[in-house]
Amino acid sequence: MKTTAIVILNYNGKKHLQTFLPSVVEHSADYRIIVADNGSNDDSVAFVRENFKSVEILLNTENLGFASGYNWALPQVNADYYILLNSDVEVTQNWVSPLIELLKSSDSIAACQPKIRSFVNKENFEHAGAAGGFIDKLGYPFCRGRIFDLTEKDSGQYDTDREVFWASGACLAIKSDEFHAIGGFDGEFYAHMEEIDLCWRLKLKGRKIFYSHRSTVYHLGGGTLSKANPKKTYLNYRNNLLMLLKNLPAGKIIPTIFIRMCLDGISGVRHLRKGHVHDFWAIFTSHFAFYARVPAMLKKRNNPAPVTLVYTKSVVKEYFIKKRRTFDKLKQENFRF
Repeated sequence: MKTTAIVILNYNGKKHLQTFLPSVVEHSADYRIIVADNGSNDDSVAFVRENFKSVEILLNTENLGFASGYNWALPQVNADYYILLNSDVEVTQNWVSPLIELLKSSDSIAACQPKIRSFVNKENFEHAGAAGGFIDKLGYPFCRGRIFDLTEKDSGQYDTDREVFWASGACLAIKSDEFHAIGGFDGEFYAHMEEIDLCWRLKLKGRKIFYSHRSTVYHLGGGTLSKANPKKTYLNYRNNLLMLLKNLPAGKIIPTIFIRMCLDGISGVRHLRKGHVHDFWAIFTSHFAFYARVPAMLKKRNNPAPVTLVYTKSVVKEYFIKKRRTFDKLKQENFRF
């Protein structure tokens, strides 16, 4: 009985499907593979139908974004385990089993991710997840193997399974009942940070998030929105603030968000000085978009308590001032376990 479903959300992604879907089909023969099309207007669906007869297809009539797209697709997929896989990911032999075995190993483990390396530079970790995600006290996300834009070469330094704060949406294995019980992704996020918000909410329910070093995938990155796209900047800044408002303990909301918005302002000025006017404007408008969504986000709070695996110092200070630019340089005693 095929209890695991690999679900690939697609929007005008024929180029990525041509490049990456063959590896998924080759290395995932024992599992259902589903392409959930998010209202594409290219011929990506026709391409899949013609070339990959074993791949199931779900058709939507509009592009709902990453969060709502998966919220639409997954209730239609009857499986015990979901693997949410970006369309720009190359998988490897035996990539599924370690993830499912990890989920089966404990009732408390709700989700996990594989080792994510760069498709462009295959010796290096990739930005979106690397060897498992964490956040600092101000809500800045970082990973084992990636802090800000610096990605490390994988020399086996993170070849241990371990609990992390968040797992990457580029390749996220999750128990289906846990996904639905938590209400899925927050559709308000559209794209970016929604997987961190999901993992945070799972942790608030006492669940654990893990990283498996025995499974490896290669992620291209920027498959839908490139790093240079101001919309990506806008969503990252807006959604980070929304996530903090939803999930921080009440006493930490105002001071944390105030400091974050000040640092956002500094980041905006840096963009402006570099001539990145569109990124400056994206950060500026993201704050006003955040203000407009405060009432809705407050209704989604559920008396959050402090959670574990938060880095209790500022990773901004560690990286830019103290020059501690790799995960192993961060003092482990500063993680709240």
